[in-house]
Amino acid sequence: MGSRLSSRSRSGRALVWLRRDLRLRDHPALHAAYSSAAEVIPVFCIDRRLLGGRHGSGPRTQFMLECLGDLQRALAARGGGLAVLDGAPERRLPELARRLGAREVHASADVSAYARRSEERVRRALRAEGVDLVLHPGLFVVDDPAAIQSGAGRPYTVFTPYYRSWLKASRRSVLPTPRALARIPARVGQRVPELADLGLRQALQGAPTGGEQAARRLLARFLSGAVEGYAESRNLLAASGTSALSPYLHFGCISARELEHALPPGDGGSELRRQLCWRDFYAQVLRCFPRNARSEHQARYRGTLRYSRARRTFDAWRQGQTGYPVVDAAMRQLLREGWMHNRARLIVGSFLTKDLGIDWRWGERWFMQMLLDGDQASNNGNWQWIASVGVDPAPAARRIYNPALQQERYDPDGVYVRRYVPELARVPDEHLAQPWLMPLALQQECGCVIGRDYPAPIVDHRQARREALRRYGEVPRG
Repeated sequence: MGSRLSSRSRSGRALVWLRRDLRLRDHPALHAAYSSAAEVIPVFCIDRRLLGGRHGSGPRTQFMLECLGDLQRALAARGGGLAVLDGAPERRLPELARRLGAREVHASADVSAYARRSEERVRRALRAEGVDLVLHPGLFVVDDPAAIQSGAGRPYTVFTPYYRSWLKASRRSVLPTPRALARIPARVGQRVPELADLGLRQALQGAPTGGEQAARRLLARFLSGAVEGYAESRNLLAASGTSALSPYLHFGCISARELEHALPPGDGGSELRRQLCWRDFYAQVLRCFPRNARSEHQARYRGTLRYSRARRTFDAWRQGQTGYPVVDAAMRQLLREGWMHNRARLIVGSFLTKDLGIDWRWGERWFMQMLLDGDQASNNGNWQWIASVGVDPAPAARRIYNPALQQERYDPDGVYVRRYVPELARVPDEHLAQPWLMPLALQQECGCVIGRDYPAPIVDHRQARREALRRYGEVPRG
């Protein structure tokens, strides 16, 4: 462990450029820096370019700031600190390295095109100062998800064979937390800004608190009970059987490798390991096919699949006012908490792209604006998957979900729907999935008149399904 080495075995200063790795435990870049330098300065750059645009998010930025505050407190408790710099990393990192005499900058390698361009810009700027950028693993279970390739040496585009190879891939050891850290010079900025300082706002009511400490409490609670039934309960919308760790994984408050290492044997641990593989799988897809960030992976659908541009129906979907209870409950959960159950994400994704025929990119963009765990690779991969235009292809008919049947299967007691759609609180169970079929007298009796107290369905599912199959069928094969 680098922090245990004597000062005589290390020399100089090094920076650790933090991005999506806001933790102390199991941090390869931090570990490597402490193994080679006498003083290590962890640095986070507030890159304003990432706060706006198509993927800007007030809720996610608030969560990130909480993660930074938690990390700063953890560093201070160990005698260190966190440098927080406002500005582009290719400008601020070389400035800081020059001021402090640092000869190396360590960082965790990422996969998106923007992240890789940022790494290259930083590398060039540091090189001009005689400083090296050293990249390390740390964001995924395996060191490099894109290094797992088929026997023909090509990237995988189907999940199951990738999963089989992924299970056999080597794993690095989980690294401990440094015991003691070097104090940051007083002249280096250390204030974590408020969200308002960045011109953003947080509109959520029930969002979790960010940070490594919160992540560890959540992980301990999950491993002490829910993991055992995870394989059976993970699709139930109202159950507390999911780990809810995805926002913390996104910002690296806990490493995916450590999470995998902590999983117990049995069906629950195996199923969550499989979900972690989906995360690595989509990371390698985005790394190997960067154009997926803006266009369909399947070339035959690019510019050929007809999409609706009906803003009114899109807004109804965003606000949870479609008239389909499970869809509305999920979209209201997103508005309230900045998070949504994975099964619910598939349901609302199918509804937007198949029932409403709206471009999957509209849904992808909205999710990235609202989700605390908004990860470009996973979000893009899931939206293309449910829209039937991405990797791991299947006929469009297999990914058209009937909202009423999905609700009956995954929220059989109506607990989830009633939690987020209180207008339906008194609707009898037998009518909850399709309340518009209630007799008018019953609607009046339970205080939920369709069209007055709760919207009528904005589309007929059976008709929409036929139209979706027609639209996909019009696209030429090959």
